[in-house]
Amino acid sequence: MNHKPISLSIIILSFFSLFNFNSEAAAQPVPKVPDYMVFAGDTIRFDRADLRERMDRELIAFTYSHNASALIIKRANRYFPQVEPILKRMGVPDDLKYLMVIESNLDPQAVSGAGAAGLWQFIQSTGRSYGLEVNANIDERYNLVKSTEAACKYLSDAYAKFGDWMTVAASYNGGQQGMVRRIENQRQKSALNMWLVDETSRYMFRLLAAKMMLENPHQFGFSFTPDELYPYIPPKRQITITNPIDDLVSFAEENGITYAELKRANLWLREAKLNNASRRTYVIDIPDMEALHYTPSETKVHSWVWLK
Repeated sequence: MNHKPISLSIIILSFFSLFNFNSEAAAQPVPKVPDYMVFAGDTIRFDRADLRERMDRELIAFTYSHNASALIIKRANRYFPQVEPILKRMGVPDDLKYLMVIESNLDPQAVSGAGAAGLWQFIQSTGRSYGLEVNANIDERYNLVKSTEAACKYLSDAYAKFGDWMTVAASYNGGQQGMVRRIENQRQKSALNMWLVDETSRYMFRLLAAKMMLENPHQFGFSFTPDELYPYIPPKRQITITNPIDDLVSFAEENGITYAELKRANLWLREAKLNNASRRTYVIDIPDMEALHYTPSETKVHSWVWLK
């Protein structure tokens, strides 16, 4: 195949376009590493070189990953109001919601290369062990309430083992058994003082950086008007189902919505039918058609620190 030679002018233009883009990104100063942070009631100080530099690395990443960081804040306005009451009810510190941020970027349909799914990124086996139904027809890893309750159970179990929330967070990435072995082998109680694989080592500081960004986005160059945040859309009503549904398209139409709207409101429904051979009880959300229409002036702001 013949290729036309690339002109020198195009190369020069491309170079300067790239240079200008990087210059604009670099214009946003990286927030300074604080002297300390409080996470889930524990004080973490950054006066040790390794801790300070690991935190600095993640602050840089959050500052310059503008696409992902902006979407996280917009989505937080939708999902934090739903998740925070569940954490409180189940006795898990509010700061653990930031695990959901770094796991999925608050994308409820996120799927990892390893097959972890949903806001909390459960793999199938862990999801099932914490009471979630996971199969081709139903996948409750995509159910916000049930997956959050399952995450709370996991986190509470881990805290009973480790007694330290940062170590709990590290175990969410590296596994509880793996963390138990490292504690025994390295004779340390806190994951902050252990030698870990890079992903788990960074995980804890990404968590702290996410908290810092969502509590003070202006430091990272982010601010929004209320209409730029994604609103929480509550269901108009909920229908309790104990029988199979052979055709969810017809079911949606009978309830005055489209199949697409039904699926968006109930991501855990993975097929166009609900088998339910065991006659389990499911709750299906029927979205409010009026609330689905975007009305910027009516968007409720969950945290005023996100605003300009």
